[in-house]
Parts: sequence; structure tokens; C-alpha cells
Amino acid sequence: MNSEKYEELRAVIKGLKTCSVALSGGVDSMTLAAVAHDILGEQATMVHAVSAAVPEEASQRVRTYAKRLGWKLIEINSGEITAPDYKRNPANRCYYCKSCLYTSIAMLQVGTIISGTNLDDLSDYRPGLIAAKEREVRHPFVEAKISKAELRQIAEFLGLDDLAQLPASPCLSSRIETGIQINPDDLRLVERIESKVRSQIEAENIRCRVQPEVLSVEIDEPVLLGIPEDERDALISTLEPIVAEHQMNRKILLSPYKKGSAFKVIQ
Repeated sequence: MNSEKYEELRAVIKGLKTCSVALSGGVDSMTLAAVAHDILGEQATMVHAVSAAVPEEASQRVRTYAKRLGWKLIEINSGEITAPDYKRNPANRCYYCKSCLYTSIAMLQVGTIISGTNLDDLSDYRPGLIAAKEREVRHPFVEAKISKAELRQIAEFLGLDDLAQLPASPCLSSRIETGIQINPDDLRLVERIESKVRSQIEAENIRCRVQPEVLSVEIDEPVLLGIPEDERDALISTLEPIVAEHQMNRKILLSPYKKGSAFKVIQ
């Protein structure tokens, strides 16, 4: 771990005096919350938005850590699921999500809003950063020039070993192909499918992508290639009743995992 960057991170947070941490349940924001609480105590408020787009596993992780470490936690409904611009799922959907989130947190009036955005995120297409700028959200990891790998090292240094090894897991809406309308029932289906596959297959990355004509279940390619054909068919058979229950008329396909494959640039 780069001790100089870590001390810079602590200095940035200490200078805030009071803050609200936008807490998703992922390694970035959870590590930020741990550092903020260590420095600011009760002056650091953790704010977690609960919605159909947030995996229940992430919400439970937030609650578990808040209880274990004594965080001041507020759960909110930021209302993005009912926002028309968000529901139509454009390429910049994340802008509308973060706009709803940061507006809701700002209404709580609990200090400067800070996010777990790290240095690596700046090289990706992140429309949510525009919403963050509009709400004057600070990004301590970016200010301290801390990358994702360094962030994980900080989590490990703090004894948060399970967080340090936590795979990336974007919101459930990221599984819905751009242009297909977001609705809560489809998000519940995605979560149930991924949970079912994880109960049968050990892989770091598992995604259920809702595409126009198929439901593509993506699994890390080396793992997928190691699954015999008959076991693939058996896996699909266990998923079909879930899909039928949600009345989604799409064929299930098993595919190699590809980061961000549901994102499409629509001309």
C-alpha cells in the first residue's frame, strides 16, 4: 500500500469536517465509509439508496458493516426507478440515477457528499460524474490519486479482507441492454437468475443480460468452457421456471462474460 497516498486520503476526509458517504455496498464506497468513520466518527453519515436496481446482497452488506463498525447509516429511496428518463434506459442512464441519488442525499443536509469514485473510473464512460459535478460531490480517492488496486490494498490494510476481494458488481440496471425499458420485475428476474447460477457454479463474474430477443447468462469464459454440454443444458433447465414465472418471453443462452456488453451506443 502507498502510505503517502493513504495519508493524503485521510487528510482530504479530515478537511471535510462533516460528510455524507454515498454508499452502494461495493468495495469502493464501503472502504471510503470505513476510512471516513475512522476519521470523522459521527460526523460521517453513510447514505444507502435501496431500490430494485440495488442487489439485496449489497444492501445486506451495508447493514452488516454499519452494525459491526458502528456507522451512522441512513437508508433512502432516491426514486430513480420511477424517473421517466431513467426508465427509458438511454446510454447516459447513469446520469439520471446519480442525479436522483445526489439530489436525495443533498436534501438530508448532512455535510459534503463524497463518493467512492477512484482514479481508474475517470478513464471509463461515466455520465454519473456529470451529476456529481452538478451537486459538488467530492471524490476523495481521485483527489488522493488512488487507483482501484490501491483502494483494495487499503481495504486489506484496514482488515476488511472480504471487501478487498469483492468482485465488481454494477447495479442491476446495467444488465438491461441500452434502449430496453427498465422495470422492477425484470431487475428482480436478473437478480434471481444470477443468484441461482452462483449457487451452482463458482465464477468471479456472472451476469444475466436482458437483450431484445434473448436472456444471455454470461459466465467467465474459462469456467464456461469447462462446463460439459449436458451440464449446461441442466443449468438452463433450472433457470427456465424462473423466467416463466416472470413472464419473460426470451430464450436463455449461456455466453462468455464480457464487461459492459449490455451497453450500446444508439445512433
